[in-house]
Amino acid sequence: MQTIDEKNSNNDASKTLVVGDIGKVLLNGNRINDGRITQCDNMLSALSTASSVPFAKIFVIISELGKHLEEGLVALRRIRPDSKITLLAQMYEEPQAIRLARSPRNPDASADGYLICPVTNNVFTNGKPITQETTRPVTEKSIAPTAVVEASPDQLDEKLIERIRHLERLATQDDLTNLKNRRYVREFLSQILQRAKNENLSVTLLVFDIDNFKHYNDSFGHTVGDNVLQQAAIMMRGSCREHDVIARIGGDEFAVVFWDKPAEEKNGGSLQLERRKKENAEHPAEVFFISERFRKEISSSNLSSLGVDGKGELTISGGLASFPRDGQTVKELFEQADKAMLSAKRSGKNRIYLVGSPK
Repeated sequence: MQTIDEKNSNNDASKTLVVGDIGKVLLNGNRINDGRITQCDNMLSALSTASSVPFAKIFVIISELGKHLEEGLVALRRIRPDSKITLLAQMYEEPQAIRLARSPRNPDASADGYLICPVTNNVFTNGKPITQETTRPVTEKSIAPTAVVEASPDQLDEKLIERIRHLERLATQDDLTNLKNRRYVREFLSQILQRAKNENLSVTLLVFDIDNFKHYNDSFGHTVGDNVLQQAAIMMRGSCREHDVIARIGGDEFAVVFWDKPAEEKNGGSLQLERRKKENAEHPAEVFFISERFRKEISSSNLSSLGVDGKGELTISGGLASFPRDGQTVKELFEQADKAMLSAKRSGKNRIYLVGSPK
């Protein structure tokens, strides 16, 4: 257990506990020099410390705690029922954070909310725990000087959180479809590729667009075109797994990052991991099945906004590229998936191609 500064240890009402290495979640790896903040390297140390010190806020770094995270959170809540517990998650850990954080559907969860890393110093020194509505990466640009106005400390915190919420939603979410945007999906793909290299995971990128989309805008108007994009987003979300990331990356073009959770997070254990190691040179069959299911669903959809002739007219063409077979970086995977999508269009549209071979 590491205490950053103990000179204000008697001021319990403002004390903050961080479980895990703060430097790993801060923007630019900065450090904090604040006497109200105590850092514990692991959950066992945190439980021992929290049993003797009444912390107002507790931040738990998900990636630092491994498979015993949930049990640790339950124990923290029992020890400190009045503390505000906030999870700090990498982008690929967001599904897990959603499951562990309180919401109308999950009111008994141990954590009060979560944040996506990296975060700024202000989260620990000024900000209050943030709920699921504010699940956006926090960057230095989010905390602009205009956010600092004459107000009480509580009012200032609320204004700062509201400004972070608004700016980060603009930075990472597509307003029309409510999917992630190009910036978010590229950063997420970069993070998950690094994890895939370390843990031998499969990652596949799907890039697709709507065939002849200009026709819908020209024939039915931009309002109908927007409706087509929104319906495509809804159907794509319904086809994908919860942890996959879907984004609109421009116009009528979308991207999906499919990634496999480690075997210990699934049923099957080491047996599944061994099978994945043997097959990691091939494109995952499950990903192609999901992509094909979506393509068939959207081509047979009946979109009322297109009129009586709308059924069966809406099709997509896409390309799949997998790590490590087709590319090692974000740029390489996007380039290869784009090439496969172009081949699909040249071959007649309404199809999904893998890199190097049509299906």
